[in-house]
Amino acid sequence: MTAPKQRYRRALAIPAGMALATALAFLPDVTASAADHSPAATADGPLLSYVVNVRPGHGVPAHVQKAIAEAGGSVVIAYDRIGVIVVHSANPGFARQIRTVRGVDSAGATRNAPLPAQSTTDMGTPKVLSAGQVAGARAADGQDPLEPLQWDLPAIKADKAHEKTLGSPDVTVAVIDTGVDDTHPDIAPNFDRSASVNCVSGKPDTTDGAWRPSASESPHGTHVAGEIAGAKNGVGITGVAPGVEVAGIKVGNPKGYFYTEAVVCGFVWAAEHHVDVTNNSYYTDPWYFNCIGDPDQKALVDAITRATRYAERKGTVNVAAAGNENYDLASDSITDPSSPNDGTPSDRVVDPHTCYDIPTQLPGVVTVAATGAKGLKSSFSNYGLGVIDIAAPGGDSTAYQKPAPPATSGQILGPLPGGKWGYMAGTSMAAPHVAGVAALIKSTHPHAPASLVKALLYAEADATPCTDPYDINGDGKVDAVCEGPRNYNGFYGFGTADALAAVTG
Repeated sequence: MTAPKQRYRRALAIPAGMALATALAFLPDVTASAADHSPAATADGPLLSYVVNVRPGHGVPAHVQKAIAEAGGSVVIAYDRIGVIVVHSANPGFARQIRTVRGVDSAGATRNAPLPAQSTTDMGTPKVLSAGQVAGARAADGQDPLEPLQWDLPAIKADKAHEKTLGSPDVTVAVIDTGVDDTHPDIAPNFDRSASVNCVSGKPDTTDGAWRPSASESPHGTHVAGEIAGAKNGVGITGVAPGVEVAGIKVGNPKGYFYTEAVVCGFVWAAEHHVDVTNNSYYTDPWYFNCIGDPDQKALVDAITRATRYAERKGTVNVAAAGNENYDLASDSITDPSSPNDGTPSDRVVDPHTCYDIPTQLPGVVTVAATGAKGLKSSFSNYGLGVIDIAAPGGDSTAYQKPAPPATSGQILGPLPGGKWGYMAGTSMAAPHVAGVAALIKSTHPHAPASLVKALLYAEADATPCTDPYDINGDGKVDAVCEGPRNYNGFYGFGTADALAAVTG
């Protein structure tokens, strides 16, 4: 039995037993009224969101503003520093028309479904600990109550690292995700409100608490935040870096979609608020792979690439999950059956060398594969030589990789909204382990630029050889093929993240 097929990396629910101010230029609302004389500016389609990419750092040229209006567009916000403009339009030909304008580098629709999206994505349902399980937890001296169930901490030597340091409160990790419940007792002590925001619309909403998920929204971001920086406070679990600060940048909309304008807003916000590390356990909807040969998809790649590079130039290390489909991202072709996930998906064969999972496959982003309790690649984790940078615990079916007692589940334990705790699994859970280790490196080397933090992250990783043959379910068939030597291969990249080396190196 394999882990359930998922269209998203944000989390897997595995059955038991077995996703400023100086950088923004707010423009007047340019409406389609100026386009009444243009036959191209029809408004007979659904209201969609677009990104229009122009030369960075020079504002939005007047003729481009005029062209947007004439094409039936309304500017929502312009990120001047990176040259990305977010536009709404009901003109089905908007992107095609605006791409012909002088000074426009690329433009494309960020979605297929009208604003707001009409269908719901499955983020995975966590296995929640009962009140009795929480109350009955027993830990050794110096451990939080649920820490004995966290096999993932000793797997990266985080327990040993905590004997030396918990990390610095001067370091902030932002969770770009579905929102973070900062009232949770494992998160509240380390939460950075000033670096938190709601970016769902593509425009920062700084209303107090706007970064929190509603009761009907996914607990994913809260779980991720706790894995990174769950406080060592005698309550619940312990994070990889329990002394650093964590912020919530909400980009997943109420229907569970992570659209380009929201993701761009998230990275720019992180850059402008001195965030040291971002965690990105999602892919940008609606395309699992964005092909640069398609002008709409190319515009999405352009926009998010500009945003991630801007954040890194400002000192931010961007960490992303590799995905949960057991894809070889270094192969010549992959069949993607899930895109567009807000429209009518169909099987399409893509070349991952020209069709990118964003932000995971963007230059400079740390791409993280998942391992299970036995240290092997998780059954679901994507892989690929030259794509995977590093590996970390993301959990797996207990039937495939069973942890040593007292841990009982092969999944990852973390906080859930409303003061609860539960298990989730996926590369979504692996990325925050690496984000936590990066935060410990930054704590140890406070003046290190992003490039040095990444270099240390890779150099200090525990070299992990290929698993060959890789028959994770024991049925006699090879489930994936690993290529590369011990210190750099397609399953584990430079190796398994090492928290102890991060604080002693």
